[in-house]
Amino acid sequence: MTTSKVSKPRRVTAKQVAKAAGVSRSAVSRAFTPGSPLDEDKKKKILQVSEQLGYRPNALAAGLQSTGRSNLVAIVTGDLVNHYDSEILAKLMQGLHGMGKWPVVLGGSSETTEAEILEVLAYPLDALILRGGSVDESVAIHCAKLNIPLIVSGRVMQADRVDCVCCDNARGADLAVAQLINHGKTRLAYLGGQEHLSSDQERMAGFENALARAGLKPAIIEHSDYSYEGGYRSITRILNGNGSVDGLFCANDAMALGALTAARQEFGLNIPTDLSVVGFDDIAIAQWPSIQLSTVRNDMDQTVSEILRLLSERLDQPAKPGETVFITPEFVSRGTH
Repeated sequence: MTTSKVSKPRRVTAKQVAKAAGVSRSAVSRAFTPGSPLDEDKKKKILQVSEQLGYRPNALAAGLQSTGRSNLVAIVTGDLVNHYDSEILAKLMQGLHGMGKWPVVLGGSSETTEAEILEVLAYPLDALILRGGSVDESVAIHCAKLNIPLIVSGRVMQADRVDCVCCDNARGADLAVAQLINHGKTRLAYLGGQEHLSSDQERMAGFENALARAGLKPAIIEHSDYSYEGGYRSITRILNGNGSVDGLFCANDAMALGALTAARQEFGLNIPTDLSVVGFDDIAIAQWPSIQLSTVRNDMDQTVSEILRLLSERLDQPAKPGETVFITPEFVSRGTH
């Protein structure tokens, strides 16, 4: 028994529209180009035929031909299980749409590989936005060779013509610890994320510096994975162990929420009398009435605004020196510290 190969339907072309409408190929192009000179009746006929045949111009090719830009902007995300990463990605995509750009999202894990990034760099990108994570700095070299602007968010990358937007992580942690100490907490634990990430290193440094200024030492330093479940497991381990803590600074809100749940449900602790808990980022859930998490605001709107500004300026001035913007953190006082 033989089987015939089924061919995939091909996209309708401008040439087919021109033939069906009895016009030239250039007339079809002008019909879809605002402001182009074309007889109104001819334009109306071309649009009617296009609708009947299901034709739409190839916007990618048209953009490259007319402006040299594809309007494609790739975003290498952080871990989308992390609420901060998912929330800022949504805001960033909305902002890019407002600029007339088409986001191409890659990843959703901190383990996104260089090979995967090289695959997306094969497309004619206007720019690549790298959101945090542990991606090697060699990506900057690849972007430079391809003349693709690179904007890094969530960390600082030292490379020529690379723009960065990053929270002042050490300052934010310092603010949080100062608040805990001001509320009489002296046995403070640090719950961080993956130790190799620069954001975790900076937040832990701020934690230790604030303690040292007050003549204190960390009661416990624990590392997890920036997840709710990781926070739950870590505080359970801490409270079941020999360490005695009255304050917990978490390097992000997701772990803080997990720690809050375990402290209340597993150990029956009163928050903040028995244990104060402070997070970092100020995700939407943190302000829910049933949670009211005290935290450090890593302003998403300002971060996205700066990314979009840097992108616009980089596209207009490709050779300008790289710029690094630090987002000033703010302590948000609620009910858990």
